[in-house]
Amino acid sequence: MSDAADSPGEIATSRDALLGGRLGLRQPLQGHRAGSDAILLAAAAPAEGVSRLVDVGAGVGAVGLAILQRMEGASADLVEQDVGLAALAEENAALNGLRERTRVVRVDVTRTRERRAAGLLDDAADLVVTNPPFFDARSVRVSPDARRASAHVFAGKAPAGAGAAPLETWIIASLALLRAGGRFIIIHRPEALAQILCAFGQRLGGVAILPIHPQADAPAHRILVAGVKGARGPTSLRAGLALHDQRGAFTPRAQAIHRGEALIDWGEAPRRRGSAETPAAR
Repeated sequence: MSDAADSPGEIATSRDALLGGRLGLRQPLQGHRAGSDAILLAAAAPAEGVSRLVDVGAGVGAVGLAILQRMEGASADLVEQDVGLAALAEENAALNGLRERTRVVRVDVTRTRERRAAGLLDDAADLVVTNPPFFDARSVRVSPDARRASAHVFAGKAPAGAGAAPLETWIIASLALLRAGGRFIIIHRPEALAQILCAFGQRLGGVAILPIHPQADAPAHRILVAGVKGARGPTSLRAGLALHDQRGAFTPRAQAIHRGEALIDWGEAPRRRGSAETPAAR
């Protein structure tokens, strides 16, 4: 549901209702807009046990605020370097009654000194979630819309001496914010899985990979990847989640997630060969 409106400043915005009306968002009419990726990432977060969460690349705050509104007592840092989007994230925190539990941090997370100066402390978050840009500017044609481009494409190169691709640099910086035993969750393209696991290195264990399919018989077009900092559990591939049926309508599980009535249930990794798989969502 969306009602066209104007926001202060130069960004034309709409006011939208997500999660069956549980979350209100003001977001740009043009460029990248919160959709299924944000909803799925938020639904992949734990149901409880989080005091402090960080949403890296938060945009207008959709993911962080969606998690925060169901976690009483938790606080969130929404990290967004685009000034206009960061201002909308602040508006959205207030719109949803979450201003007192939310801080918007305008910083490039990959710049260690800048993020620490902004108060983003290493080893402090219980949960870090991120929906980073999907592409490297050197390998794709960049959209002329600046905000769409920044949401989809890493601009420029990784910081000098980083020795890693932009996505890996982003992940490593995000993991630095996470405390031991904290959980990290990312949504991305399946093609990026090798880079994601490379960035994890020995930092995360108990890694679980959940393929997201547009339809049950179609290849996955997204993956959710989660892990625990400092854990030593094995990597597991979970049963995939199909979003649509053959008519193009949401499947019952996908509909429940998009309406805010269900979360992704990661369950437990299979303990022995041949054991039953847990369902992908509840």
